[in-house]
Amino acid sequence: MLQNIPTHVIAGPLGAGKTSLIKHLLAQRPANERWAVLINEFGQIGLDAALLTQDDDGIALGEVAGGCLCCVNGAPFQVGLGRLLRKAKPDRLFIEPSGLGHPAQLLKQLREAPWQGVLAVQPCVLVLDAQALAAGKALPQAQQEALASAGLLVLNKDESLDAAQRQAIEQQLPACPIYWTRQAQLPLKQLPGLDAQAGAAVDNFEVPKGVVQMPAVWVDPALPICLSQAQEGGWSIGWRWHPSQSFDIARLHSWLSGLEWRRAKLVIHSGDTWMSANAVDNGPLAWQPSEWRRDSRIELIFSQPQDVAGLQSALAACRQ
Repeated sequence: MLQNIPTHVIAGPLGAGKTSLIKHLLAQRPANERWAVLINEFGQIGLDAALLTQDDDGIALGEVAGGCLCCVNGAPFQVGLGRLLRKAKPDRLFIEPSGLGHPAQLLKQLREAPWQGVLAVQPCVLVLDAQALAAGKALPQAQQEALASAGLLVLNKDESLDAAQRQAIEQQLPACPIYWTRQAQLPLKQLPGLDAQAGAAVDNFEVPKGVVQMPAVWVDPALPICLSQAQEGGWSIGWRWHPSQSFDIARLHSWLSGLEWRRAKLVIHSGDTWMSANAVDNGPLAWQPSEWRRDSRIELIFSQPQDVAGLQSALAACRQ
């Protein structure tokens, strides 16, 4: 395994565009570099890896589901990251913490044992929703704490803002490089720490032992694997459906429009194709083709616990 692997934490609140930004960066990967991405999700199903899936041998994806990385530091995080590094032997590592997580604490832990000498943590990239800031929506406390560690503030979704609004937003933020953009597009040359390179390989890193992923085993293909949990910041529920199950997108739209969710992410089998979508605060779902084929995954985050049986029954009725 290489030493001092350049490590980039891509942080930001729910729905700011972290996963989309990483996807744009992956498309710019130099052909001679191996990259790895570790994704942390608030829910337990794990969906961002499916949203990022692409046919590229130079990119390895790993995920730690079930809560903030710094809060689950120990078995899930250590095992997940250790296995990813051992498998991918990357020249560069990206970590996407949950939008409900604590990126400042995560950055501190990545600089401590057992990652000293293994990772070279770069100034983090903080992705912010410019439209939400213009509307007066305050940053969550955990994201405010990350501002001091940021090497770049990416102000995403800037398409409807005028010069006065942009100036007002910049005055709220600390002195730090700012990049205004839309659809989370970021030129690779803007990435803080891009010039950092990994050191010579050594083989003295012990991969922590443990179980980090939920097995995808269906007792009945017509019944999903379902997990829900309450944590600081909200309540999540997620389903993994057997790939043979097909969903009607119009029915899903109708079902989701009747719920008060904070975050929705989906990768589904529908007819003869696979589609993905994600949105925040009951916003419109923008569907796009997906290369994912392993299973259909649907995850919702709510402010308060919901009726699990009722949600699953209504979701099952959205199948074709």
